[in-house]
Amino acid sequence: MASTVFMPPPMPRSRALVLLCALALLALLVLAWALGAGEVQAGPATFWQALTGGEDMAAAVVRELRWPRALAAFSCGGLLALAGALMQVLLRNPLADPYVLGVSGGAALAALACLFLGLASPWPDLAAFAGAFAAMCLVFGLARGAGAWTPTRLLLTGVVVAAGGSAGVTLMLALAPDRALRGMLFWLMGDASGATRPYLALGVLLLGLAACLPFARELNLFARGERPAQALGVNTARLRRFIFVLASLLTAVSVSTVGSVGFVGLVVPHLLRLAIGNDQRLLLPAAALAGGVLLLAADTLARTVATPLQLPVGVLTALIGVPVFLWLLGRQAR
Repeated sequence: MASTVFMPPPMPRSRALVLLCALALLALLVLAWALGAGEVQAGPATFWQALTGGEDMAAAVVRELRWPRALAAFSCGGLLALAGALMQVLLRNPLADPYVLGVSGGAALAALACLFLGLASPWPDLAAFAGAFAAMCLVFGLARGAGAWTPTRLLLTGVVVAAGGSAGVTLMLALAPDRALRGMLFWLMGDASGATRPYLALGVLLLGLAACLPFARELNLFARGERPAQALGVNTARLRRFIFVLASLLTAVSVSTVGSVGFVGLVVPHLLRLAIGNDQRLLLPAAALAGGVLLLAADTLARTVATPLQLPVGVLTALIGVPVFLWLLGRQAR
């Protein structure tokens, strides 16, 4: 049974503005760290050369390798956190996350099918988006059925679809040749090194944020329960469809860009909600910034902590997310 999300009252507007500015400043600092860290060290002069088209090796590394990867990691972290905040409102459960409705399972199954067949980029990315969209439509249709949506029905349908996708992925890994297995495993655990369309992910993040902020008041009412929201004039059926489609599309773009990265969409919105309240006007942009910072920091650690080896970024987010999730679960039980 889904629970109504109840959190502390919202922050005063002045403090909210300070928080958003602090998160934006933190994002810039983490971005500078991501561009400068690595075997080839880079500083402010190198950044300027990279911006002005300098031919120095360090400038070329920053411009052609680190910048696209950093932008993709930040954008996809923001996409996952924003989708997680929307999913937690949709299911009225603070422990929901973007992958709970089977979207990542459909994306993983389609992308790994391309890798299994030896198809090169951009086919795995396109297939991941198509698989995520197909899973979204499947859950949408099955959960609707002949009756009305409920959070429990939607959640159970998503779990079943996700289990089917997971079974298909496991079968494909068991049958995969050795030459394709490593790439498939990296994709499953999240890998931003091969992101080819970071500007697309950033554009979708900005558009998604612009699309949901006008509905912030309705989302605030919906988070308190469907009947109170209806009594106050909210078209809950339309709002449910909007949240589900938007959150699924945000997740699909993230998964097709950097693979399956867990826990960002779970821990970021929930921790922010504990800290600043449940006002979606503040929570949604704060989640987008904080999610981007978290995934960008994790990706930078993934490529520098064990140099010259690169770790899957999903491993680091899981190492952060698992203890936080257990703490949140225990806190909710108490």
